[in-house]
Amino acid sequence: MEDEIFFNQSKYVKEMLKKFGLEDSKPTKTPMSTEIKLTKDDEADSMDSSKYRGTGIETVVYADSDHVGDYVDRKSTSGVCTFMGCCLTSWFTKKQTALSISTTKAEYVSAKKACQQALWMKQALIDYGIRLDDVPIMCDNKGAIDLSKNPVQHSITKHIEIHHHFLRNNVQKGNISIEKVASEDNIADIFTKPLKREVFNYLRLGLGMMELVMDSDPSSSQK
Repeated sequence: MEDEIFFNQSKYVKEMLKKFGLEDSKPTKTPMSTEIKLTKDDEADSMDSSKYRGTGIETVVYADSDHVGDYVDRKSTSGVCTFMGCCLTSWFTKKQTALSISTTKAEYVSAKKACQQALWMKQALIDYGIRLDDVPIMCDNKGAIDLSKNPVQHSITKHIEIHHHFLRNNVQKGNISIEKVASEDNIADIFTKPLKREVFNYLRLGLGMMELVMDSDPSSSQK
């Protein structure tokens, strides 16, 4: 409205009533009747309070790498970003400490860093009573995905340090899953290297960020 914002949640309320089978229930003026006396029922099943929150929290982690992107020491750069629902909650870009002899290794190391982030997120959400069974990590490298699932050693894997294989261990335990994403849709790519304007703008929208538009007054800006 002109001088205020008005929220109408009638549609949301009707959907909640339908979800929990309360469409025919009688309305009441207060959340609870003063005549009701609550007691503990030790024989009843425990109630899952999470289903009454009304919103799901889908957590997704994107991982990418720019293979030997540093022209000085030829080390690769990892990029990782985490989403909860549609909200970007964490992100980072970091040069890898060791040289990667293949794209698969560089991508595998980035996926390992994403795994660490996913496990941290799972643990943090437990404090809020939210338990995630599986956090998908989106990766655009088939070799890294196959390596995370297949324990068979070959010429590429023998050069990957043992501590990086905890990624595969967490896949086997079901803590995370590695899923394929098209390279052009891998949002973490924006953290690994300079991009052309069209690609940069596309991935920036994927992060939920809008373009910074400058008006005629150089002292002000609007996002």
